[in-house]
Amino acid sequence: MSGAATFGRYTEIPVDQMTPEQREGYRFLVDGPRGRLPGPYKVWVHNPKLVHAAAPLGQHFTPGQSSLTEREREIAVVVMTSRWRSAYPTAAHENRGKEVGLPAAMVEAIIAGLPAAFADAREQVVYEVAMALAGDRLVPQGLHDRAVAVLGHERITDLIVLMGYYTAVSLTMNFYAVPAGTPGLTR
Repeated sequence: MSGAATFGRYTEIPVDQMTPEQREGYRFLVDGPRGRLPGPYKVWVHNPKLVHAAAPLGQHFTPGQSSLTEREREIAVVVMTSRWRSAYPTAAHENRGKEVGLPAAMVEAIIAGLPAAFADAREQVVYEVAMALAGDRLVPQGLHDRAVAVLGHERITDLIVLMGYYTAVSLTMNFYAVPAGTPGLTR
């Protein structure tokens, strides 16, 4: 890559300099359901096969697509992005969590690694499961049983895979040292 970095340490590829495969991957995102090139995809577009694999998974977790509510989704995302100390997605999802009505004190507690408590039973279980898994802990039988009873297997599997997806997002942003709020190239 040549030129100055545009997205942390990553130098985005201008569309007119992309390979035909990269351009097709870019168009797949920009002309598709996303209608834009969000954060990690600014980097992932470099690998068009990955874009085609990751985009449907990412789309599954857009509001209204998975079994998780927006608030549940944001709890898990903030747990993961802050666990990986990834500035770009943590800042974005700190704001998004507050926008969808999560108490600011709870979002900030998650980011700081402090205990958080949610009045909603499902949100509390999402938080506890996410914290256990993100904290390199075993999920005890009691939490497992409560999660199955409160969330059911569909939500649990959505939660677990969402956490994996945001691990990939966070590690990408960490590798390229993308600061919070970096816009990247205007497209």
